[in-house]
Amino acid sequence: MSCEPALPRKEGRTVKRVEQWRLRAAFAARLSRMYGLEVPAYTTLVEVSHEVNEDVLRARGSAAERLGTLSRVTAERHGAIRVGTPAELRQVARVFAAVGMRPVGFYDLREAAASAVPVVSTAFRPVDAEELARNPFRVFTSLLTPADPRFFDPGLRAQLETFLAGRELFPPELLALADRAAAERELPPEQAERFLQLAVGAFELSSEPVDRAWYRTLERVSAVAADIGGVRSTHINHLTPRVLDIDELYRRMTARGIEMIDTIQGPPAWPGPDVLLRQTSFRALAEPRAMRTPEGCVVDGALRVRFGEVEARGIALTREGRARYDGLVDLVDRRSAQAPGRRREEIAREVWEQQLPRTEWELAARGLAHFTYRTAADRPRDGTRPPADIGALLRRGWVEAEPLVYEDFLPRSAAGIFQSNLTSQGTRDNSREAAAYDAAWLAGALEREVLDPYALYEQQQHHSLSRVAHELGLEHTALVRPVHREHL
Repeated sequence: MSCEPALPRKEGRTVKRVEQWRLRAAFAARLSRMYGLEVPAYTTLVEVSHEVNEDVLRARGSAAERLGTLSRVTAERHGAIRVGTPAELRQVARVFAAVGMRPVGFYDLREAAASAVPVVSTAFRPVDAEELARNPFRVFTSLLTPADPRFFDPGLRAQLETFLAGRELFPPELLALADRAAAERELPPEQAERFLQLAVGAFELSSEPVDRAWYRTLERVSAVAADIGGVRSTHINHLTPRVLDIDELYRRMTARGIEMIDTIQGPPAWPGPDVLLRQTSFRALAEPRAMRTPEGCVVDGALRVRFGEVEARGIALTREGRARYDGLVDLVDRRSAQAPGRRREEIAREVWEQQLPRTEWELAARGLAHFTYRTAADRPRDGTRPPADIGALLRRGWVEAEPLVYEDFLPRSAAGIFQSNLTSQGTRDNSREAAAYDAAWLAGALEREVLDPYALYEQQQHHSLSRVAHELGLEHTALVRPVHREHL
């Protein structure tokens, strides 16, 4: 399990204040501990992840830490929560701002899922490279879309919005402490402790009885909608450790008798560089919940909504690289439809080997993935002038490339895991026109900027290229242009 950093104590008459990153690390660790008590199979998932990571490190040595040190990977988590209204989303943004997490990216899971998943999402996370290295906690946050008539008719929408307007997810004291932490970028120890208690408590599974009839009404539309709008609180939907070999983890979890979903979402396992994100999970478990019947009686029941996800992170792709990835996914879809007897993973690996570069160097040279660059300190100086493109600089040993870890999410993968853990497909009327939700709408709902993940990676890469250009006496603009295949 990840260790929680100790909060500073009083030293003489001086009170050391708790910085945001320490608050974030403590928040992630306490959520993990709480979730492990609520969902014991999650603790098993974390234990197996640690075992796999240690085995990979022993087998591969320093190469295993190419995309992050073992200490970072071990501490790394992403969580997932779901809220019902823009007002609730604004409040949760205040809580995450307290620990240095900002909204990054827009994900429309309505369009990524074949079943009924009526949500749009963003991810709250640190954005500065140093902050990510300290603690890269992320929370994938989904917002219900009651205005979408494909899922909710006018009557149900009105009922749902009335229900959501009558609940309080985050107490005023928590929001006040969050605003202070965000403004001052730290808190005194006593207030830091109080913030953590309230913040973790806000995401615990409530013992309040669930209105069974109302929950079932929403569940007929979507199990995700019922999980959001059928209860009077929110909760952690899943917490996700990071593993260095997700295929081996899948095998070990299965060997322990834990039922996993059918596939690993995202890119296939293949001999080339790991890119973007691979995810899988154990299946949602039936959790005991008190239910209130229409007659007012409280009876025993169970809900199957929470699951245990695990992820393996790869290299962040550029916009061009992501377009290539999306095209390959479409190609795999078509080939799978034409060959229903073949396993999709086998087809995907075949496509990847045919159409993606097999080395990090080629990804960098072709402008398909993001790296930070530095001049090679040990290159012999022979009086020659360095070339003016990244491919040649790498090939001739002038510079070295360090891959940028993909810190974000794939909507199709997220929707795929949601779908794999649903007990039914729900209902969706595709004859109705979808309500318009996009990144601009989400920013308006949040009343704060939703950052573009590509811009964040590009900024890191361009800063490193500027340093390289300065040190080598080259034009920076020459280095940012990707090298075409004929230059390799």
